[in-house]
Amino acid sequence: MLQHRTVGDLMTRSVVRVQRGTLFTEIVHVLQEHDITAVPVVDAEDRPVGVVSEADLLAKASRRPDPDDTLGAPGAQANATGVNSSGAKHEATTAEGLMTSPAVCARPDWSVVEAARTMEEHRVKRLPVVDGTGRLVGLVSRGDLLRVFLRTDRAIREEIIEDVLVRTLRQPPSAVGVEVNHGQVRLSGSVRRSSLVPVLVQLCQSVDGVVSVDHHLAAETDDTGDEPSGS
Repeated sequence: MLQHRTVGDLMTRSVVRVQRGTLFTEIVHVLQEHDITAVPVVDAEDRPVGVVSEADLLAKASRRPDPDDTLGAPGAQANATGVNSSGAKHEATTAEGLMTSPAVCARPDWSVVEAARTMEEHRVKRLPVVDGTGRLVGLVSRGDLLRVFLRTDRAIREEIIEDVLVRTLRQPPSAVGVEVNHGQVRLSGSVRRSSLVPVLVQLCQSVDGVVSVDHHLAAETDDTGDEPSGS
C-alpha cells in the first residue's frame, strides 16, 4: 500500500495566532517578529474564525489619504465625505474586523492533493489545520506542500518498484524498467495485461515527488480488445 505524506506530516505545528481583539499595530508587530505574512485569528476555544494577512492590512492602509495627492486620492475623498466605499473592513482596528472569514481549514489526515485543491479553489496561500473538535493544531502553506517534491529520485524509484509494481500490482520488478530524473518517471518493458498499463501509470503519478510519467510499455496479453500502445 502506498504511503503518502499527509498535511499532518508537512504542517507547522507551532502556530502563531491572534485573538479577535488584537489591534492592527499588534498584528503588524506579530507578522514582523515571526517573519510571516498571515496569522490565524482564533476564538476563546482556540478555534480559527478567520485569517489576517498582509493583504488585509494593506487593504486598510490603501484607504488612507495620500500626502502627495490630498485632494485627488480616493481614500481622501472617502474620508472627507465620511463614506467608505470599501465597507466596514477599512474602518476596522482589530483582527475581528480586518480578517478574512470564515477560515478555510484543513485536517491533519488530508492528502497533499486535497489541501492543494482547497487552496486553489479558495485562492488562499495557507490553511489553518484543525483537529476533530475544530481547534487549531497547525498551519500548512503552499511551500509546505511543495516539500514532497524534494524527495530524491532514488526514493521515488524504490517506491515505484517495491510498492507499486511488486506489492500493489504483483508484477515482477525485472519486467518494467523504471528511470527517474528530477521527479520525471519513464517506464519501459512489459506487463502481463494491457489493462494494467493505465493503472500503473496512474499509481506512479500518485507517488509523492513525481512530476510526470512517460511510458513505453507493452503487454503480454491484450484484455481490453485494443492494441496496447505507448505514449
